[in-house]
Amino acid sequence: MKRAALVVGLLLVPIGWALSPLPLGMTGHMAGHMIAVAVAAPLLAYAARGTIADPARRWPRIVTPMVMMLLELLTVWGWHLPALRAAADSHALIAVIEQASFLAAGFLLWSAAIHPPARASGIGALLLTSMHMTLLGVLIGLAPRPLYHGMHHGHGLDPLGDQQLGGVVMLVIGGASYLIGGLGLLATLLREDRSTAT
Repeated sequence: MKRAALVVGLLLVPIGWALSPLPLGMTGHMAGHMIAVAVAAPLLAYAARGTIADPARRWPRIVTPMVMMLLELLTVWGWHLPALRAAADSHALIAVIEQASFLAAGFLLWSAAIHPPARASGIGALLLTSMHMTLLGVLIGLAPRPLYHGMHHGHGLDPLGDQQLGGVVMLVIGGASYLIGGLGLLATLLREDRSTAT
């Protein structure tokens, strides 16, 4: 199971990275970001769990769920500030740094959340992340004017429509991934508590 998660996670990373430079506008960028932070990252964290590549195992006092949740919040919200978004669109190196930081922040958060000694706080961290991802997706999707100027809109949408669709992508993929992860961890914790009680 871990090997399959590793293979799928590693395959998704270049797919997400390839979406960002394509002329797909905000929707393509958002899909690339969500693939990195909310799909590939949890698969890679699961594959690394308990190994030497597991940061929560190596540095349990630093890689904690709530600290990593805040790191991811700053990463995701920071890169969606219009000035940083424009910089990433204008310079390939900044775009690479942006996408790598999404993957790293997601990997660290998921690693911390699924680390067995920290799973209770991991549930809270994932659910809080689901809420802030949902909030940002709603803010981007419901903004009355385009926030991100200079993006290509090659799929037939005007800039505002493209931005709204990008917000929906964040809302659905980002919000759902962390909500499902948090509820899955909660179910695991409850099962373990029930089995130790009997």
